[in-house]
Amino acid sequence: MTKTTELFPIAAVREQFPALQRTYNGRQAVYFDGPGGSQVVKSSMDAIYAYMQNGGANLHGSFPSSRETEQTIANAKEAVAALFGAKAEEVAFGANMTTLTFAIARALGKHWQEGDEIIVSELDHRANVDPWLTIAADRGMTVRWLPVDTDTLTLRIDELDSLLNPRTRLVAVGLASNAVGTINPVAAISEKAHALGIPVAVDAVHAVPHLAIDRDALGADILLCSAYKFFGPHVGIAVIRQELFEQLQPYKLQPAPTYIPDKLETGTQNHEGIAGIRPAIEFIAGLGNGDSLAAQIQSGYERIEVYENELAEKLRHALSLIPTVTLFQAAPDVPKTPTLAFRVEGWSPQAFCERMCEDYGIFIADGDFYAMTLADKLGINESGGWIRAGLAPYNTLEEVDRFIQGIKELTQS
Repeated sequence: MTKTTELFPIAAVREQFPALQRTYNGRQAVYFDGPGGSQVVKSSMDAIYAYMQNGGANLHGSFPSSRETEQTIANAKEAVAALFGAKAEEVAFGANMTTLTFAIARALGKHWQEGDEIIVSELDHRANVDPWLTIAADRGMTVRWLPVDTDTLTLRIDELDSLLNPRTRLVAVGLASNAVGTINPVAAISEKAHALGIPVAVDAVHAVPHLAIDRDALGADILLCSAYKFFGPHVGIAVIRQELFEQLQPYKLQPAPTYIPDKLETGTQNHEGIAGIRPAIEFIAGLGNGDSLAAQIQSGYERIEVYENELAEKLRHALSLIPTVTLFQAAPDVPKTPTLAFRVEGWSPQAFCERMCEDYGIFIADGDFYAMTLADKLGINESGGWIRAGLAPYNTLEEVDRFIQGIKELTQS
């Protein structure tokens, strides 16, 4: 263990996650399923309970609980704005990232027509693919695919120039692969798109738990994520650049607001869930320091990245030494989240995950994780997809060691 890892306040972090007290088959449960949804920090749970205990209400009422609901939403949006370097009025909430993306695609699609084009990525989760494919089919548009190199597990960015043209209306790309962890050069992609006046939609769902995100530095005109991936509740988040947001014409009820960001937030929102968003962001900020929430968030992420990456490197190294394990990962010089996709010779992914759970109390997942295009191109979908393990800042070196021990024993059995 390095000095940096020793200095990370892992005991204090773990105390903030009640789920970590769970045992299974007489062992402390190990949650390595963070890429599918993190555990929830207690301060977020407390905020959800407090909101409901004090009396929830709908908006625009002339009574305290209604005004408090509006303030809760405003507080959450201010925190999200600090998280991404955006403005609070650019932040909208919804059921989840997928639902928001479908709504945004339908709204943008009102202005698209037959012969127009969009670009999507072969490395992406389908939530940042299928909403765009659907509107493209509705409008008779052409879909261009930014290909993935199946040998390097990176996007072939050099082919983007040949895909972009005056008929391109949108580029959709993920910041990080939820399957294999590759972090994409989104800023470079955005620069090329913006040179032609093309907006860029970025799926940041998998990236947000692990690294600091500056919306403007990325060049993201639409930034999408979900709070349940970064220690909070099930609420989808869309951050849309003001100029684009004001032009957006979402499908909505006639009396609903026409101003941003409310016009994208159809129906009554999940107010209690929204109450839990700011505490989840403040958990990240609490690991850092600085004079502002944004500075604390940046500093907190720096600690998280170093800690998680050191644990992930130990895990990657151990798996690389096992002959029957095949790792699906980009080269060492390619930045990655602490997410590992692999397969084990002689085991179906599902059977392996079941044994790790039953024998070692380690919770990992199997499948294509909606990164279906990549799994298809790798030829593994028909045989169960990947085994995926992902680290979070509440995971420990001891849990990594137990994971390694379990894999060694199962591969030798």
